[in-house]
Amino acid sequence: MKLTLKIWRQKNQLDKGHFDLHQLDNISDDMSFLEMLDVLNDSLLREKKEPVAFEHDCREGICGACSMVINGRPHGPQDLTTTCQLHMRKFNDGDTIVIEPFRAKSFPVIKDLVVDRSSFDKIIQAGGYISINTGQAQDGNAIPIEKELSQKAFDAATCIGCGACVAACPNGSAMLFTSAKVSHLALLPQGEVEHTKRVKSMVSQMDAEGFGMCSNTGACEVECPKGISLENIARMNRQYMASMFTS
Repeated sequence: MKLTLKIWRQKNQLDKGHFDLHQLDNISDDMSFLEMLDVLNDSLLREKKEPVAFEHDCREGICGACSMVINGRPHGPQDLTTTCQLHMRKFNDGDTIVIEPFRAKSFPVIKDLVVDRSSFDKIIQAGGYISINTGQAQDGNAIPIEKELSQKAFDAATCIGCGACVAACPNGSAMLFTSAKVSHLALLPQGEVEHTKRVKSMVSQMDAEGFGMCSNTGACEVECPKGISLENIARMNRQYMASMFTS
């Protein structure tokens, strides 16, 4: 497979940045997208050129580090898939592939395709945890929890914090991420106790980080590699409104 890669290159946050064109030959259909970038970087190093900086860790769709926009879509053209799980068979011989970092004010570019997503960490630090004393660890089934609630909590907990929702949103909103983190704790008995304080703190921090407002376009849910539902945003909005009338 022959490909033309149009890749964003940016030295640092202050650099204006630009697109570079690269030609690749003999790319296997069975390669993952990141393996294809490894091939590109290997050829650049052999030519004594600067390799393309991109972030990765597990390469198994777990860590959410492989965040990039491919042909205008966060993580690329395949639904419910992270960049590292995307394979080159999703592209055609002779294709031109445009590769960019996530574009959001709250995700400043560190270098090339690497962005700073520490704003997500600050939202979690503001309240994405349980701090009450729950005593000694209990057996898993000691507290009866309705199947529907436990399933919703688990579905919300699958969020990997990759930032695709922010990159897909025309407003750069982090509502899907924040609501998933609020929901997966608030739906369970251990986390419900602090849900009022949690939702206030996390929404406040989200706003402080400069994320935009949610306008319910639904792009976040479409591009989320884990299929996090917009239902979580509605739930968080209800909890936030209720928290305004409680201490």
